[in-house]
Amino acid sequence: MSSNNSRSLFPATRMRRMRRDDFSRRMMRETQLTPADFIYPVFVLEGNGAREAVPSMPGVERMSIDLLVEEAKQIEGLGIPAMALFPVTPLSVKSEDAREAYNPQGLAQRAVRAIKEAVPDLGIITDVALDPFTTHGQDGLIDATGYVLNDETKDVLVKQALSHAEAGADIVAPSDMMDGRIGAIRDELEQSGFIHTRILSYAAKYASSFYGPFRDAVGSAANLGGGNKYSYQMDPANSDEALHEVALDLQEGADMVMVKPGMPYLDIVRRVKETFQVPTFAYQVSGEYAMLKAASQQGWLDEQAVVMESLLCIKRAGCDGILTYFAKQAAEWMQ
Repeated sequence: MSSNNSRSLFPATRMRRMRRDDFSRRMMRETQLTPADFIYPVFVLEGNGAREAVPSMPGVERMSIDLLVEEAKQIEGLGIPAMALFPVTPLSVKSEDAREAYNPQGLAQRAVRAIKEAVPDLGIITDVALDPFTTHGQDGLIDATGYVLNDETKDVLVKQALSHAEAGADIVAPSDMMDGRIGAIRDELEQSGFIHTRILSYAAKYASSFYGPFRDAVGSAANLGGGNKYSYQMDPANSDEALHEVALDLQEGADMVMVKPGMPYLDIVRRVKETFQVPTFAYQVSGEYAMLKAASQQGWLDEQAVVMESLLCIKRAGCDGILTYFAKQAAEWMQ
């Protein structure tokens, strides 16, 4: 105990005194959670009136653009400020060079235009990465040995980000972990007149085993096969490295930074927030969602209680916002 502690000793100080009643617990509550803390990630697929369940993520569905527009209206009505789009790319348009990623008539680009037209005040975040578009499931272009090429990938990411901005995306979110891509994207956006397009950088994205259900949802798991992303995503053992990654992305022009995954990496969130004091986000990823859902469905956990606690803890660690598949459900619980 610090010698400058201003508290009196027991029994003058009884820490339980303020915990006795609900009103005093609420008066001293340090962290408050509201729907404005959430970003809702959604999966968009081709078709009309199309809806597909994601087996490894109970309650999560892939939706066609028309249904996603209706979902966006509900999200805005619940007070959630933004939606993050992830396209389910048909196998027929995947390629080694990921050219579909920057197709102006691509699935993500069409979804952005439709949602912004119908719900203009809802923030739209787009994923800037190539794994949904490559035949091999990696986040970038590869050489003959399968190694992901940094600079060649960066050039494609710039085209992809620009196509999203042209479609009307409010925020582009590079999740690829290529070196230098934030600066290159920022330069292209500025030169093309998109000075208000924000960049949410997945600055500290770890090579985590918690991403499995997401890869099933976007259809990249089969393409990736037995491959991995260790050569560009961060080693889960490292903490200092995350601070270097964040510093570089901020210097290159990121407006916000992301730590991914969420709950297993709250120490990283805290270090980033305390070090840089910038808008800091975390992604409560698909594996985290699946764990809580599965345990709740088995009756082992109280779903509402553990979900709200998990979100509160992520915010308490220092997050200004949380990408979570529970966003809609949690906002409804708050009504």
